[in-house]
Amino acid sequence: MTERTAVPFNELRPKVQAHRAAIDRAVARVLDRGWFILGPEVEAFEKELASAMGAREAVSVANGTDALILALEVKGIGPGDEVITSPMSAAFSALAISRLGARPVFGDVDPVTMNLDPSTIGVLITPRTRAIMPVHLYGHPADMDPIMDIARRHGLIVVEDACQAHGARYKGHPVGHLAGIAGLSFYPTKNLGAFGDGGAILVNDPALAGRLRQLRNGGQSEKYRHEILGTNSRLDDMQAAILRELLHTLDAETARRREIAERYFEAFRGLPLGLPEEQAYARAVYHLFVVKHPRRAAFVAALAARGVGTAIHYPLPLHLQPAYASLGGKRGDRKVVERAADEIVSLPVYPELSDAQVGAVIAAVKESVNA
Repeated sequence: MTERTAVPFNELRPKVQAHRAAIDRAVARVLDRGWFILGPEVEAFEKELASAMGAREAVSVANGTDALILALEVKGIGPGDEVITSPMSAAFSALAISRLGARPVFGDVDPVTMNLDPSTIGVLITPRTRAIMPVHLYGHPADMDPIMDIARRHGLIVVEDACQAHGARYKGHPVGHLAGIAGLSFYPTKNLGAFGDGGAILVNDPALAGRLRQLRNGGQSEKYRHEILGTNSRLDDMQAAILRELLHTLDAETARRREIAERYFEAFRGLPLGLPEEQAYARAVYHLFVVKHPRRAAFVAALAARGVGTAIHYPLPLHLQPAYASLGGKRGDRKVVERAADEIVSLPVYPELSDAQVGAVIAAVKESVNA
């Protein structure tokens, strides 16, 4: 029997190995300088990130959740406000809303992209609605034009959750462009991932950028003078130095993700498997490659037996999470996302996959799809 090529769902060690020399140089710069918080590496990274993402400024913070919290806060979201968002995301998206004392209100999702469906937003707007926070899920941009149109008609703020979508484009523009403010995460498995935690806010208003820098550093205008009630959310220079090196490779790694995705599309067309579809308005960056299978458990087990790792992003929609039981959500409220959550499976798509591993995934899927 031919030995199969093992394919973990995700693997960070090859990434470290591929960039080890550059990473070692970055770490050495920080150690030799002896400046570890809000130093020159952070300043340089923010400038380079803003340029790469098409934003006027970038403000780094401790993690992606803080990026969303501070982006919402600087736009005036607070206790009693309602923010319409997607029920299909990591719970940290909605938790960012909740941490400000605001209430997340969940729409339903588009059955193809699984992003927030603009047609489900209108009926959710109340006198308390202050903002919409679309999530660019799995690296595919949400359909922003109708969302922005709804926001303009109702006088609402839009903050983009781009934590999974570094470099994704909507109608040729980088995500964050239309709303003018977006949160990013640098969690290690993201397309641009640190070797720890980190996040940033992309912002096109210099005044807001200045206030964000004040908020992340305890509300200080100068050392020990706290003008406003801020928080402690600072990206350290070690992570910034590493991210600067990895930022140089982001375009090439995005191209590799898209290449792998295209191989999957070609191989899986015609199979009884729901495939993602890149919309005409989008250039996706394939943070995840998510398919749908009506007998997910059997499909996942068959793939595992063939050495292919999978994951589920996300098995329980946010309106059904125990933490949000007080909002009164129940099964049947959001039919599209609930059905999707029962069928979705994420396949390996990280750029360090070898061609042999990609071939192994394809072979395993073809053998397992009728399990």
